[in-house]
Parts: sequence; C-alpha cells; structure tokens
Amino acid sequence: MSHTIAEKILAEKSGLKSVSSGELVTARPDKVMSHDNAGLVIRHFRSIGSSKVFNPGKIIIPLDHRVPAESEKTAIAHKSIREFVEEQGIEAFYDIREGICHQVMIENGHVKPGELILGTDSHTTSYGCLAAASSGIGATEMAAVWATGELWLRVPETIRIEVNGKFKSGVTPKDLILYILGQLGARGADYKSVEYYGNTISNMPVSGRFTIANMTMEMGAKFGIISYDEETEKYLQGRVENDYTPVYADPDADYCEKYEYDVTDLTPQIAMPHRVDNVVPLSEAAGIKINQVVIGSCTNGRIDDLQIAADILRSKKVSKKVRLLVIPGSRSIYIQALKNGILETLLEAGAVVLNPGCGPCLGAHQGILAPGERCLATTNRNFKGRMGSTEAEVYLASPTVAAHTALTGEIPDRV
Repeated sequence: MSHTIAEKILAEKSGLKSVSSGELVTARPDKVMSHDNAGLVIRHFRSIGSSKVFNPGKIIIPLDHRVPAESEKTAIAHKSIREFVEEQGIEAFYDIREGICHQVMIENGHVKPGELILGTDSHTTSYGCLAAASSGIGATEMAAVWATGELWLRVPETIRIEVNGKFKSGVTPKDLILYILGQLGARGADYKSVEYYGNTISNMPVSGRFTIANMTMEMGAKFGIISYDEETEKYLQGRVENDYTPVYADPDADYCEKYEYDVTDLTPQIAMPHRVDNVVPLSEAAGIKINQVVIGSCTNGRIDDLQIAADILRSKKVSKKVRLLVIPGSRSIYIQALKNGILETLLEAGAVVLNPGCGPCLGAHQGILAPGERCLATTNRNFKGRMGSTEAEVYLASPTVAAHTALTGEIPDRV
C-alpha cells in the first residue's frame, strides 16, 4: 500500500507499520513548542495533577507574542513561565530577546525532516518548510502532551499541489500562497495535509517555503509539507546533526485532490478585508489609501524580505501619511540586517524598526489600529479586529508591495 508523507510520519510516531486517512492514532511528537501561552498550558498542566513534564529536552518555549511585556497581566504570565522552565529543567527556553517562535524553531535546529512537531500556535505548520509534519494544538491538549508525551490525532487526507514556472519580477512566494488561498478558499484544506511539488517550489529557498507552509494553515490544513531536497539539506547544514531520515511520499500515493498551477503570468496579489481568501490581483486594489504598513511577522520577517524592502526604499522617503513598522523575525536576522546596512537604509527612509516579535500582527501592541484606519501588512491574517479596532481594515501583501505602498501612502497598481 502506498502512502503520503503525513501518513508515513504519523505511522512511525505511533509505532505502527502503516496508517490510513481517517484513522485515529496515538502519536508521540518529537518536539513540542509553546510561546507566551505556555502560562495557560502550565495552569492546565497543574490542574490535571501533573508535576513533572514527560521530557524537558523535547519542550521548546520562546516568548514572542507580547514582548517586552505590555501589561502587568503579561508580565505575571512571563514570570510564571520563567519559574516553570527553571523548575522543570527546560533548557530550550528563549526569553524576550530571541524572536518569533517559528523562526526561532527553524533557525536554532529544533526542526528536522521527518519529525512530528506540535505547537500551541496555529502557524506551527511553518515547519513543513523543512519536510516535517507540524501542526497547532490547544493549550489543554499541550498540557496533556507535557504530562504524557503523546496525543491522539486523526490521520488526514492529503492534497497534492504542483507549482511550475518562474516568477515575474516583483512576484514572490507570498503572492503564490495568497493566490492559492484565493482559489481554494479558507476551508479548502480543512484537516488535510497539503504537499507541494513542482519546479517553482524546488527552486524556492527555505525562506519562501516557510511562507508557503506558514499560510497553508489559512486553508484549514493540518500540515503543509514541502518534500526534502538539496535546498532543505543545505539549510540544515550547521544547524542540526545529520541524524534525521527524510520521509518521501510514494509515487503512487493516494491524494484526495490534486491541483496544478503555473506562475509564469502570476501578478502580485492582495488579500482584502476581512478574509485571507478574499484575494484579488494588485491592480484591483490600486489607489486604496493606507495609514500603516507592517513588514515582518513569522510569514515575512526574514532577511530576504527586509532586503527587498531596503532595495525599494533606498535613498527614498516613506510618505508622511504612513507609519512604516519593520519587525525582523529574530535576533539573528536583526543582527544580520544591522551589519549589512539594511536597517540603516530602512531607518533613513523613515521606518520604525521594532524588536523581533509578533506585536501588531495579533493586535497585542506596537501598532494597534484606530477606527477607520487601514494597514497593509506582510502578516498572515486580516480578520476584523485582528490589529486593533473592529472598524479598521487590514490588507495582506508581499514585502515588495508593502514597501511601494509605504512610499506613496496608497496601494500601487504595479511594482
């Protein structure tokens, strides 16, 4: 019997020879991740009578959503997490300085191909960029995993997406995933695994694959996986030991749906308020006035994203009508952007560079919108009230579109 990547990984992590879609399995994840919401996980962990985590070496906790603490409530939660990790001997704890959880996980060697990783954040699907099966779970579920080291999961059906062709100038992986979201819809992959193939994907760096896997969750997917190849191997060199075994789908694996896309004629895309799948070509959004631009987040806060913005803004000035917020995805990206002059270029253009973290993406702090304001962001969600007021609007786009928007104060018709 032939199997998909998700089926093979879940079979191995459940101690079974094989599994089929729809089957319930009790799986033992290789790693588990929680961020600031670890405070809630800790409370549930205590409430079920647990006192010792199953394996402190498999738990990773980066603080990123509300850093530095924006309120006394958050400060208390952070304090409880710091005390817990010391009590439990959890060494992979990253305090407020390190960056966004998913970027930290990837950069610091906590993700290996073929692994099963669970996290208390919906965009845990990001780790599929390194050929892992990764997914978000709730705080109560994570408390159970911390206590027992296992969790039941339903084996998902798998969608195969093949993408071929070369991007035009100004078109990015963010435009591709927005386009796919617009085609399949926000429920197009509900509790399914999505595997990506084709020469567009194989020629894409891990940073672009990260964006694809990250936003696969916005289709409702359980996993978003890019198969292991030379690009994966190159990224992992020096980050992890060579003690992993890549998992590949069988050539005749059973897929519930198959889609093919050619990016040759793809243009920049915009997700209009208030749905991620409300996607239109850039030209259809041209002229909309924007008050704030955000370049960053776990979706597009990597060094190449910042470089794109810097190249566009070099020797230019941000419109006085726009607040441009730039948020590097991690401390290491921040340092790299500092050393190579990216941050200087952005600051001279008029950007405000914030510390690595999530901040405005989830409407926590550092860029909340007032009623009637509009923000164009490289983030991954634009739900009503996502970035502050329910009377504000959020538009999603690539760093290229974001930088051009910052120059004029309105969405351009071309880049």
